[in-house]
Amino acid sequence: METRIARLESDVAHLRTDVAEIKDDVRSLRDKMDTMTQRFDSSIGSVKDSITAAKLWALVLYIALAAAMYGTMARGFGWI
Repeated sequence: METRIARLESDVAHLRTDVAEIKDDVRSLRDKMDTMTQRFDSSIGSVKDSITAAKLWALVLYIALAAAMYGTMARGFGWI
């Protein structure tokens, strides 16, 4: 009976060290995920800025194209 209890105690000691190592691994993974999340958030912000700038350029080009088309039509129909 004593030998079985001693064996169980040693197994529990191994389990405790394994659990402690797992906890350390989880903490390091959590830290890595936090840094990745921060980088992702900053890159999303830069993408949003790029999309906003592209929308502005598209609007300006659309207005310029419409003005050029109406100017050409006016010249062709003799309105100018």
